[in-house]
Amino acid sequence: MFVIGTAGHIDHGKSVLIQALTGIDPDRLPEEKERGMTIDLGFAWMKLPSGQEVGIVDVPGHERFVKNMLAGVGGIDLALLIVAADEGIMPQTREHLAILDLLDIRKGIVVITKKDLVDEELLSLVRLEIEELIKSTALAEAPVIAVSAVTGEGLPNLVSTIDRILISAEPRKDIGRPRLIIDRAFTIAGSGTVVTGTLVDGSLSVGQEVEVIPSGLKARLRGLQTHKTRIDVAKPGSRVAANLAGVTISQLERGDVLTSPGWLVPTARIDVKLRMLSDLKHSLRHGAAASFFTGTAEVMTKVHLLEKEKLDSGDISWAQLALAKPVALVKADHFIIRSPMDTLGGGQIVNSHAPRHRRFRPAIIQTLKVRGEGAIEDVIVATLEANQPLELEKLVVQCGLAADEAHEVVEELIKKGKVVAVGQGEHSLLFASSGWERLAKKAEAAVENYHRKFPARLGMPKGELSSKVGLPPHSPALQRLFDDGILVEEGAAVRLPYYRVQLSQQQQAKIDVFLHALNQNPYSPPGDITLEPDLLNLLLEQRQVVKVSDGVVFSASAYNEMVDKVITYAKAKGKVTLAEVRDMLGTSRKYAQALLEYMDEKKLTRRVGDERVLR
Repeated sequence: MFVIGTAGHIDHGKSVLIQALTGIDPDRLPEEKERGMTIDLGFAWMKLPSGQEVGIVDVPGHERFVKNMLAGVGGIDLALLIVAADEGIMPQTREHLAILDLLDIRKGIVVITKKDLVDEELLSLVRLEIEELIKSTALAEAPVIAVSAVTGEGLPNLVSTIDRILISAEPRKDIGRPRLIIDRAFTIAGSGTVVTGTLVDGSLSVGQEVEVIPSGLKARLRGLQTHKTRIDVAKPGSRVAANLAGVTISQLERGDVLTSPGWLVPTARIDVKLRMLSDLKHSLRHGAAASFFTGTAEVMTKVHLLEKEKLDSGDISWAQLALAKPVALVKADHFIIRSPMDTLGGGQIVNSHAPRHRRFRPAIIQTLKVRGEGAIEDVIVATLEANQPLELEKLVVQCGLAADEAHEVVEELIKKGKVVAVGQGEHSLLFASSGWERLAKKAEAAVENYHRKFPARLGMPKGELSSKVGLPPHSPALQRLFDDGILVEEGAAVRLPYYRVQLSQQQQAKIDVFLHALNQNPYSPPGDITLEPDLLNLLLEQRQVVKVSDGVVFSASAYNEMVDKVITYAKAKGKVTLAEVRDMLGTSRKYAQALLEYMDEKKLTRRVGDERVLR
């Protein structure tokens, strides 16, 4: 299913033409009917001779309502540029054509209306004027058809031409990430909240849970309609009315996006390729404020030019837009920027969640060129370079690809050694190979520096390494470093493969004295002999000693002997008391209590009143 949109100057007959084609009056507001002009979006539909149905969006032509016009043309497949025969090309004709060109709408028909009001000579002049106007735009190859909505002359030819163009058009892709771009929200008695819009990128089904972005509100699809016909599933490319349960119209507004939950994250900073109008009235300078339009959303933005100080007529430049509030959009969406009264330019979004860039950086410009214009393989690698690591689900969103398409390309890139996959299953992490190498070197350097700083320690705490390299403590990336032999896991510590603890003669002597003292009276070790923390931690990591509490350390052999005796006794008697442990081991209450509390902590025993039982 396809959507047609009108464009053109006020009072050039857009709404009258739509009514003549469809039998539906697209002007729905009382004020529109009173004033005889379209103020907001109007909607209609028709069945073409081939049998396919199309939706039609009628937009206002008055300059004061250009923002409403922009809300209507963002999701169309074919444009009808309307020019009245008795007036010819007018200011909004030029501006609307420029907007269609900036939005890269390449399928269109120029319709000369009010043919019945002029003679053939004037009609020919208007046709020549139109052909001259469109020759340098995306609609350069568009047919020009003259009609009269009053007499019906030319309408059959217009309908057949629409049909012919759309039959050859590629249907909208279903990439599994539906977005209903909301242009209206209202209440119907007995049904509740209804939103309408053009559906792109995926399908919606009755009964499914949906999310409204950017607010994050959750709702359920109670019903779906297209062209006033109930449907169970809405396909991309169609005009859809969705009946929602769980939200009210006061919580919704034009510019919101209805989608499946969990994947679409609103953004306030984007990278774009910006093209200025060829007849720009004033230069656009770095840091200028403008109105930003995409889909049906409108928000203020600051324009940060990345490679120039200002843009003049026809200039093209990479830029970053800082939006005044978050908007729901994705890579490859088109946009327009305007001053209060004039369209300035527009283009396509290259990165929907951009970090702040420094200006005049060739490496940044090159990355944007690859992400915006490169082959799929190059786009994936560049995206990973900028955002790694990424799960496949997040990668496909950032690249604007279907999951199946991206999976095949990623598998090929892994075989070629350009991408590294870490972990298993759908939550595995993807790195660009160069990024993985940098991560590995960064981890090696961090551990090497730690060894140099603390030569008496077995290795770097795993949590500290995770923080240094910017990964979660249990990240599969760390496990991959261990599996590849880049690092060695030693309990809670991490070391380099070749590293061995390096003790001075003095440090070794201290350890020998400490261990000898523990073994002299193993169940009641002397409390006046201590060891500096690094050396004690080394003995703990090497499992030569067990620290059961602050100030109480047993040799590992003594600890194991005491635990065996307590467990054997408790098995035989069914329980054991602190006094019995003290007497059994021939030690003091202090050591017996520390031992039992440690055994409780290790879940070997459990305290019941003044007694312990085995777990």
